[in-house]
Amino acid sequence: MAFKVADVMALFELPLIDLVLRAQNAHREHFERNRIQLSSLLSIKTGGCSEDCAYCPQAAQYDTGVEADKLMSLEAVLDAARAARANGATRFCMGAAWRNPKERHLTPVLQMIDGVKALGLETCATLGMLDDEQAVALKASGLDYYNHNLDTSPAFYGQIISTRTYQDRLDTLDRVRKAGIHVCCGGIIGLGESRQDRASLITQLSNLSPYPESVPINNLVSVEGTPLADAAPIDPFEFVRTIAVAKITMPRAAIRLSAGREQMGEGIQALCFMAGASSIFYGEQLLTTPNPQVDADRMLMHRLGLMASETKTASP
Repeated sequence: MAFKVADVMALFELPLIDLVLRAQNAHREHFERNRIQLSSLLSIKTGGCSEDCAYCPQAAQYDTGVEADKLMSLEAVLDAARAARANGATRFCMGAAWRNPKERHLTPVLQMIDGVKALGLETCATLGMLDDEQAVALKASGLDYYNHNLDTSPAFYGQIISTRTYQDRLDTLDRVRKAGIHVCCGGIIGLGESRQDRASLITQLSNLSPYPESVPINNLVSVEGTPLADAAPIDPFEFVRTIAVAKITMPRAAIRLSAGREQMGEGIQALCFMAGASSIFYGEQLLTTPNPQVDADRMLMHRLGLMASETKTASP
């Protein structure tokens, strides 16, 4: 079914309880109830990025205190993957602050993917824009998912980033899909966008053919030194609505409760799970921003009666 922005706006405007119930029912049609997939995220190359994403502390032009580091060694990455596996993660995501990887960068990353895959973990990478050959090479190395977010609506996008176009992002997603890699693509909520922009983002995602198997919904973590350092926090119920609408429009996708959980109360996180979120990043650190402690996540899952499991990879 192809959605129009007006269709998605109508979902946003439903009473919250009705919307969440509808989303949970959609979730249970395709996923095992009360199961959460745990992922771990590692920044394998931090800082010094040439892009100007207004939310990102890794952009070289912003003074955020994030230093540009070299690519991590293979053994250091594998040590982190082993630790993630020991803590219960089933997917290991590797992120590098590049506009697009050069060939000298990609060769060691391919070795990392192969090594993580050999540990029995699902693999995911976010490395920037890709060409056709790079996407094929990533698939051959054993990459399961490639993350490349749309961030926001086409109309609002120019206020957030100028160094790559919306079409650039769509082109990379197309190359990933053609290479046979599962797509992980979502956005960031709380950038200053309107509800119409949020509806437009969900419309863009849901109308991809096929829509992403994995949809991360991030709550902006404001970082001093970025243009969005003073962005007003979004109404937490509006964030829950976004999770629910994503689930209803993309029922077979794993909706991933991603960045910003550190700033949420446990009650809002619980509502997000009720609204269809079935995956979290697990561990004390995301790429450069804090995440809830492992023990806190375990305790919350226990209190909610949630159990860890792998997310089913389902094609829409």
